[in-house]
Amino acid sequence: MNEADPTSPHEPSATAGWPLAARAGGSDAAPTPPPPANRTLWSRVGRSLSSRRRARVVAAAALLCAVTGLSVAYATSSSTTAASPSPTAGQTAPGGGAAGGAGPDAAGPRGGSNARSAPAVGGSAGTVSSVSASGFTLTTSAGTTVTVNGLASTTYQDGASSTSASAITAGTPVLVVGTTDGSSITATQVIVQAADSGSSPSSAAGVVPFQRGAQSTSKQDGQIPSGYSQGSGTIVSGTAAYKATEAALAAYPGGVVNRVVQLSSGEYEVHNVGVNWPHHIFVNQDFTVIGAN
Repeated sequence: MNEADPTSPHEPSATAGWPLAARAGGSDAAPTPPPPANRTLWSRVGRSLSSRRRARVVAAAALLCAVTGLSVAYATSSSTTAASPSPTAGQTAPGGGAAGGAGPDAAGPRGGSNARSAPAVGGSAGTVSSVSASGFTLTTSAGTTVTVNGLASTTYQDGASSTSASAITAGTPVLVVGTTDGSSITATQVIVQAADSGSSPSSAAGVVPFQRGAQSTSKQDGQIPSGYSQGSGTIVSGTAAYKATEAALAAYPGGVVNRVVQLSSGEYEVHNVGVNWPHHIFVNQDFTVIGAN
């Protein structure tokens, strides 16, 4: 035996008796068990091949779990999105109110017939500055310009007597009641007043004309109804609103009344704009002014 050849002619080589494919290493399939003399070596090789297969199975399982997890997450996300649609028109967004809601002067439900921003019964008093086919303009004692639109149903009165639209000429002092919308009034009634009526702010009441950039005056005059809070009450119309408007404008001329509110006590708050002060004029159930702020 050649010492350089470790294999004895009487000792078969380690691969003797193995299938050709196994000897060539070209298949992972378990080869036919070798003779007993080579069983130890075969066991080692078998364990190696089994480890490879287990590694591949574990890797495939991990990949399958990852894909399954992504699918479940996507399905959950899609379900959540479908169950939580974005707010649509007419819905209320979180933390907010319906579009076009009334401001801090509003009372009760926002919007609707009691919305503080909607046109309501009111009026103004001043001197006619110009006349047109559709109505006239007047200037209040505080310098506010008001457009008055007449209707076929508008009535005109001079003192205790009825008159016509022809009695309305430039320079005539008038008091107008009707539906106020900003600085425009659709007249229900136009009352011709005495020559000195409404020509200047009431010195006793201390009406403060509006001045751009000037801070609103904060003061109280007379009596404020017990329990009154700004924004309380219900907007009213008809005869009661007209009488309350006339009383308020007679005591505090110069502004424009844009609504009349009846309080829970039965008294009225006449909301006055176009002047720096007063903004709230209070009238009792007998239509007598009792205070302002």
